This record gives sequence, C-alpha cells and structure tokens, in this order.
Amino acid sequence: MMRMVFSALSGALFGAGLLVSGMVDTVKVQGWLDVFGDWDPTLAFVMGGAILPMAIAWRVAERRKIAVLGTPIPAKPPQKLDRDLILGSVLFGAGWGLVGLCPGPALAMTFVNGSSGLVFLVAMVAAMVVTPALRRALTSKGETPWTSAR
Repeated sequence: MMRMVFSALSGALFGAGLLVSGMVDTVKVQGWLDVFGDWDPTLAFVMGGAILPMAIAWRVAERRKIAVLGTPIPAKPPQKLDRDLILGSVLFGAGWGLVGLCPGPALAMTFVNGSSGLVFLVAMVAAMVVTPALRRALTSKGETPWTSAR
C-alpha cells in the first residue's frame, strides 16, 4: 500500500514539475530543440535540474541493497550500444522534435488540457503495442528485427 501511495505522490510531483517547467508546451519544447533558429535555452535548466539529482540518487542507490520502502533495488542493467537503442533513440528524438511531446509531458498534458495530448498518447500506446508483434513477426521469418534478409 505504501509503495502505491509513494508511486502516486512521485508521479504527481513529476507531472507538476513538467507543467510548471513548461515541458508540456510544445512550442517551448520545439524552441529548445531549434538550436540553429529561434533557440529557447530555458529548458536546458529544466534538464540540468533533473539530471543533477538523479546522478546523486544513482550514486546513493549503488551503495544500498534495499530501497527506503523495503523493496530490493534491482541490479543495474548492462550498458550496451546496439541497433535497437540507436533506432529507438532516433525515433524518440524525431517524434519529440516533430510534435514537441514525449511520454511524460503527453500524459501530464492529457490530464490538464484534455484532447491536446490525447492523440499523441493514443498513437504512442498503439506503437508500443504493435512493435513487439512486428518484432516477433520479423524474427519468425528468419530476419533480425530491424534488418531485411539479403
């Protein structure tokens, strides 16, 4: 029960931070990404404000075996740079640049502005549902997931 309460509080705090920082304003996000045009550097402070505490939190978590709420801290996943990571990063960046939203802000925007983020959210969930099936279909045909047979 406490885990659910803390999860809800963390999610609400995260969403509030996205709203206050302007991360749900698609024009502001696209302005930050437009480095060679009318660049708006203010979101760099938001990113820095998120990266610094997380860097500290990861250092603290590395020394602990059990989280504050008593659950085990999972092992750090292996760091590998592969085709899936690169393709996912490119698709994420392209979507973020074209629309000005990523998953967290889209969800926050949907709860606050209604339909503005809903279309993006539905498309994102649809892609998350379709991708594993597409990957299985390609793999079952003897192809690796993001390449074609020669």
